[in-house]
Amino acid sequence: MCGRYELHTHPAVLALAFGLPFPPDIRARYNIAPMQDVPVVRQLRTGGRELAQVRWGLVPRWAKDPSIGARMINARAETLAEKPAFRTALRKHRCLIPADGFYEWTLVPGAGKQPLHIGMKDGSPFAFAGLTERWLAPSGDALDTCTIVTTQANALLSPLHDRMPVIVSPADYARWLDTDVDDVADILAPYPAPAMRYFPVSTRVNAVRNDDASLIEPADPLQPKEAAEPAPERPEDTLPEPEQASLF
Repeated sequence: MCGRYELHTHPAVLALAFGLPFPPDIRARYNIAPMQDVPVVRQLRTGGRELAQVRWGLVPRWAKDPSIGARMINARAETLAEKPAFRTALRKHRCLIPADGFYEWTLVPGAGKQPLHIGMKDGSPFAFAGLTERWLAPSGDALDTCTIVTTQANALLSPLHDRMPVIVSPADYARWLDTDVDDVADILAPYPAPAMRYFPVSTRVNAVRNDDASLIEPADPLQPKEAAEPAPERPEDTLPEPEQASLF
């Protein structure tokens, strides 16, 4: 699954990595959450590529209410072609969602949930497999939205969660974006574990309002405490459960 991620690579580097004609006008973000606008790379009818801002949480064209997007931040790779919410987007509206890392949480008995930053060993940016849709309000206003495709976790991440986002190899960017290509099932596989790594980060990432570079710095892991008194719960210490808003 994927319920929170970050993107901080310089726009000029992103342009080179994703074949964009010029550096996009975006800023570094270290705590991207569902229902926020996020940058996606998509293919134009001319064959070129553009970076567009769309809302994370896919709203199908047939939806009566856009609030359904909160439950569609992820889409299971295994059932994309079957689900009415995703099958048209799979055929016609595929995108790449640039990232430098994503977050997962693991329970430390007696200490709470430890946030982990997951990314590439070499620190390079990568891309989630994404789908986009355009929803038209009764007023005629358009809302562009997206979802992140998930698959079974690889050997590195399976101890943390049984799902992981589909990460598209750079060699497959063109094929994933080209909707004239129908057979993309092989792309929707777990990314090779040896190329990835993770490390503990600060629990400050739990609160969406925190968005700065310190969130991706390695932190000391939480330590179990025997017979510890439960700490008073504060809003900033409450970990949102993004997986509850996901379609694995």
